[in-house]
Amino acid sequence: MIRVLFVCLGNICRSPMAEAIFKDLVKKEGLEKEISVDSAGIGHWHEGSIPHEGTRAILDEHSISYEGMRARQVAEADWDDYDYLIAMDSKNIQDLHSIREKNGVTIAKLLDYTSHEEADVPDPYFTGNFQYVYELVSEGCSRLLEQIKKDNQL
Repeated sequence: MIRVLFVCLGNICRSPMAEAIFKDLVKKEGLEKEISVDSAGIGHWHEGSIPHEGTRAILDEHSISYEGMRARQVAEADWDDYDYLIAMDSKNIQDLHSIREKNGVTIAKLLDYTSHEEADVPDPYFTGNFQYVYELVSEGCSRLLEQIKKDNQL
């Protein structure tokens, strides 16, 4: 099983959006038995919270489920449990590297998989622009899934 963990600052906006979108893509491709998905945040502030209302609204608009999602903090064990740690921005990457060494897990930014001019997915918690974030995350998730399928002959 290939395991993917999406990471952002608080795990209520970007990373749960990516988790939901990626799960939806995996399901549509019939790859649920080959790929599992989760999300986590660098910080602990929102642990146990459901996704932000802006994330829920944009996912509802696109009929993408976020059922059962609750914020959690990144744990050191995630390096052993996941094959991919996919961060939303450069600061998340720095924070991940400060928690633990790579040790075989792929650590990358979501937008590294796209040709988009943006280097980082902006945090809609601060910008309020959930639609733009949805567009970036959707493209990144589609391209990431293509790469995982290619790398793992799926």
